[in-house]
Amino acid sequence: MISGSWGRNILAWKDLKKEQKMFPLKDAEMGASTFFASALPHDVCGSNGLPLTPNSIKILGRFQILKTIFHPRLCQYVDITRGKHDINVLRMQLSNLLIIKAEKNEDIVLLNEDTSRLRERLVVAAEHCEKSLEDLLRDGKPVSCSRILCIAFEVLQGLQYMNKYGMVHRALSPHNILLDRKGHVKLAKFGLYHMTAHGVDVDFPIGYPSYLAPEVIAQGIVKPSDHTQCEKPLPSGPKSDVWSIGIILFELCVGRKLFQTLEIDQRLKQILTLGCVDDIVTVLAEEHGCLDVIKALPENVMSLLKKCLTFQPSKRPTPDELLCDSIFSEVSSFYEPFHKAASLFSSSLRCANLTLPEDISQLCKDEDCDYLAERSIEEVYHLWCLAGGDLEKELVNKEIIRSKPPICTLPNFLLEDGESFGQGRDRSSLLDDTTVTLSLYQLRNRLKDVGGEAFYPLLEDDQSNLPHSNSNNELSAAANLPLIIRERDTEYQLNRIILFDRLLKGAIQARYDAVDKDTPIPTDRQIEVDIPRCHQYDELLSSPEGHAKFRRVLKAWVVSHPDLVYWQGLDSLCAPFLYLNFNSEALAYACMSAFIPKYLYNFFLKDNSHVIQEYLTVFSQMIAFHDPELSNHLNEIGFIPDLYAIPWFLTMFTHVFPLHKIFHLWDTLLLGNSSFPFCIGVAILQQLRDRLLANGFNECILLFSDLPEIDIERCVRESINLFCWTPKSATYRQYAQPPKQANESNGTRGSMSCFSAEYQDTPKSDLSRDPIKLDDLKAEVSPRISAEDLIDLCELTGPSHFKTPTKKAKSSKPKLLVVDIRNSEDFNRGHISGSINISFGLAFATEGQLVQCPATATLQSFKGRVVVIVGHVVKNTAAFAAHLVKNKYPRVCILDGGINKIKPTGLLTVPSPQI
Repeated sequence: MISGSWGRNILAWKDLKKEQKMFPLKDAEMGASTFFASALPHDVCGSNGLPLTPNSIKILGRFQILKTIFHPRLCQYVDITRGKHDINVLRMQLSNLLIIKAEKNEDIVLLNEDTSRLRERLVVAAEHCEKSLEDLLRDGKPVSCSRILCIAFEVLQGLQYMNKYGMVHRALSPHNILLDRKGHVKLAKFGLYHMTAHGVDVDFPIGYPSYLAPEVIAQGIVKPSDHTQCEKPLPSGPKSDVWSIGIILFELCVGRKLFQTLEIDQRLKQILTLGCVDDIVTVLAEEHGCLDVIKALPENVMSLLKKCLTFQPSKRPTPDELLCDSIFSEVSSFYEPFHKAASLFSSSLRCANLTLPEDISQLCKDEDCDYLAERSIEEVYHLWCLAGGDLEKELVNKEIIRSKPPICTLPNFLLEDGESFGQGRDRSSLLDDTTVTLSLYQLRNRLKDVGGEAFYPLLEDDQSNLPHSNSNNELSAAANLPLIIRERDTEYQLNRIILFDRLLKGAIQARYDAVDKDTPIPTDRQIEVDIPRCHQYDELLSSPEGHAKFRRVLKAWVVSHPDLVYWQGLDSLCAPFLYLNFNSEALAYACMSAFIPKYLYNFFLKDNSHVIQEYLTVFSQMIAFHDPELSNHLNEIGFIPDLYAIPWFLTMFTHVFPLHKIFHLWDTLLLGNSSFPFCIGVAILQQLRDRLLANGFNECILLFSDLPEIDIERCVRESINLFCWTPKSATYRQYAQPPKQANESNGTRGSMSCFSAEYQDTPKSDLSRDPIKLDDLKAEVSPRISAEDLIDLCELTGPSHFKTPTKKAKSSKPKLLVVDIRNSEDFNRGHISGSINISFGLAFATEGQLVQCPATATLQSFKGRVVVIVGHVVKNTAAFAAHLVKNKYPRVCILDGGINKIKPTGLLTVPSPQI
């Protein structure tokens, strides 16, 4: 039996999906198809002197907008990948040849050219249906007139919606007009013409000869083979698709295909000759022996055929005009207007006052039990991949992708200029528009034990009514697995996807649209220079579409923040947001705009030297706090953070790590406060610790010029531990983000509970840290902590406060020691309870070692724990702390304001007189 709250969630979710025209998988399937982009010559560069962007990369970039187009008459695009199978097979098969002739440069050139061509294979995943209009024609019987009008209306609906995005199908044919299980139309491959730049980036023509409009044939559909030619055919318009519809509808009316007895060139010629006749429909009927069938058609169907098959494009209607025609007056009333979905997730999902059916258990019966079918196609595809799905493997299994032994592709004769002879045309580069259906059996088998509550999670804080199931227990167990396993765990990722879907919402598009991204500004030139160097190993970001989006998002940020300027590195910072929100520039911009004030406040001022210098000084103190031996060595050789850490923090490590590592790192960074980057920096240094300690200045410079491989999971784990050991006021910066107002705070805390509160947001009091001059801050090796922080730590010196994220210490021994360095007389007049007294003037020998006494023995026993130095002379406390760091004492800090900050609290104690 389903709990009431969960049942209400299911009902609310289903109602919302109906309201917002979401397109779950339902009875649809997913399919994969493949084609080749045309290869570019290797010896040609662009106008900027850089190698030409491969056509496959261009196509991949243009494809992204297709994933954002949702309409019930269009097959939704899901993903596109560049080929990997062919190049791996080729390399394996050529290995022996290279061993034999490795010394010959021409053989290596052949390998490079061959592999680059194979790398141009693209595999597309999209929504798919098994049936199409081809099946209706295969029956050989005319389709009823009412059905023809419905088909025509639905096709025109899909085309009309495409046209709003400036797109034309150009490849309409009976087998690309699919039929779902209810018989409704879905247009397949509607984005091929767009993604290939109107056919420029492929070696095959877009469209099928029998269905091409006369103006398309007259203009020419085959592009020149010379890549240097700049003349391109004019793109087709919406009216060319209307002609294609006319031919298809004619075929449905007569129950047979046209022009099937003619060769391709004869078909094209005959279509062009139709311009010489007055009644194209009658002439086609006479030539194909079906005049009686055509004459028997009702007036509205005949009128539709004649309007679609108007030879002159100027007189032919557009899809939009046809839909408004009286031809469809009887049909249009059966269809509701389509409205683009609004914000997907609503607070209505939390409502608890919905009317429930008497027997709510009916929600689990029949089709409602297929919860996976209720998820979007993109989610199902992602889970399919996690469950072991491979697009290319599916195509190989169906022999759509075939491997030809490379030795058979070598020419018989090769001229010095590279021209080759003796090989026929490789037909593998031609278009095979077969679509292979992707089986969901393996995915469904993986998720068979996942309960319905996983698909409809509660968002209330009190989840006591949530049904207990095996899937909940498995999710809890999976959360403790290593990151690399969790990322590939289908059930775990399913829960994450659904939960985040429910939580994400926002209206940011209007704000982004209001920003002027077109007017030239002075930073345009620098942005243009930086983008081609930013994470260009990634296919998406290196595409022309990626560059254009980069440019717009960066420019929007610069224009909307007039008090800040563009600094080199901002492009790297933008990259993760753009990659994750490639089809929503507004969301990428909003994320970046929210991220920078929290972690990089005022870093992008025109004069940011005071901000950067303070940040680096605090980082230097963090190194001394957590690893004094490393800090001593780096300071001795003069290898200061200014020489290596600016790109780290200015870009939040996006300049030094690839994107996949940044995502791991930022998943944790976003849970911490603005001081967490210091801990990441220390964790990186500690991974390089042995090499740094063993080398001098020059070797360290070389080491950081090409940063060695960093274990990012270890870095995250160690940075969390460092974060938990760092008192929150130790990273105080006077140039950090000002405290938020009470009504701006969301009231949440990070998962790293030890010191996760943002010290900058703490209301200021007499016990808070006071700002000091930058020169004074630089003069101190160890960080300061506030009096309120010290009081909190003294009250919580038990193990729970200084716990690591994974394990609590079992010892009850205090992990904090206060060292009072005043003379004994002042100490005896009043001191912090539990503190020890080591007078500054008597603490260290000439060589710098601690003088042995009971108090210093206690200090040594606390080595590794937090040590707070308290005095009343700032220079003395700073010097004492520096001496301890020299003696390799970690976690040493100074009480800001000294003992005088504690005196007004009444917390000082006076020792009892000796009797």
